[in-house]
Amino acid sequence: MEVNFYNPYYIISINEKGLWNRYIQSATVFDFYHTWYYHSLEEAGEPFLFVHQEDENYVALPLIKRQIENTPFFDCTSVYGYAGPVSNMAFDEISEEFLLNFKNSFREFLKLENIVSVFSRLHPIIDQEVLLSKLGGIYDNGRTVAVDLSPPIEEQRLKYRRAIRQKINQLRKKGFTVKAADTAEEIKEFVKIYNENMVKVNAASYYFFDEKYFFDLLGADDFKSKLLLAYHNEKITSGGVITFSKNIMQFHLAATSNEFLSEGPMKLLFDEASLVGREMGMSYLHLGGGVGGKEDS
Repeated sequence: MEVNFYNPYYIISINEKGLWNRYIQSATVFDFYHTWYYHSLEEAGEPFLFVHQEDENYVALPLIKRQIENTPFFDCTSVYGYAGPVSNMAFDEISEEFLLNFKNSFREFLKLENIVSVFSRLHPIIDQEVLLSKLGGIYDNGRTVAVDLSPPIEEQRLKYRRAIRQKINQLRKKGFTVKAADTAEEIKEFVKIYNENMVKVNAASYYFFDEKYFFDLLGADDFKSKLLLAYHNEKITSGGVITFSKNIMQFHLAATSNEFLSEGPMKLLFDEASLVGREMGMSYLHLGGGVGGKEDS
């Protein structure tokens, strides 16, 4: 941990897993995108956790530091997904003095490290704007979909479009079922389906992942996770990796077998995932957004 003795901030490197996760997991709310494990996958730069702390209170901001080619300067960005700052205080209760001190500490850090620009995608469920509005511009970049899991499932289903409710009922009548993967063979089969799906949609190379990625992800100890699979006649039709962090459930990676695209089993998978989230005590199920931040169906 790098300590600045003039302003109360610390820099926690990716080599300090325990310290990184201690700050993240002590926050009032966080997602798996903030964890050490997810940042350890980063290959495009140097992950670090900036921590501004006063007594027991802190704000922590995970970022990726990158060298700007042929210059002595750097920029910072965030991991793919939804990160941004977290804190052990509610953001709307942080004092103006603390916000000002955070801004000054962060700017001093940027100056000392020759960092000339910072970009961070914010988390749509965590109200982070109040903190970062003191530092620069905040811009909308499309919408994401999140489901409030506090109402009963019956109330949630009433909000589905009629066609969606009918489709889910049809899938159940046809014998489609959903279960959590519990064998290595199931995970390997899903990886095959996932990458075939990425080929079909002509996805960029960074959307492709090998078996090790999925096994490591499902075995990470920074957060809980499950691979949910929709079956029909003992065939995997679709699946999705679900993560659980604090009170946020994230639909991370999902795919449908090309053979079953016309059946739309992902609709049933989503409905069942919301039941799992309630069983796990989650408050929100975040489904993400469309390509490039644009809305899709």
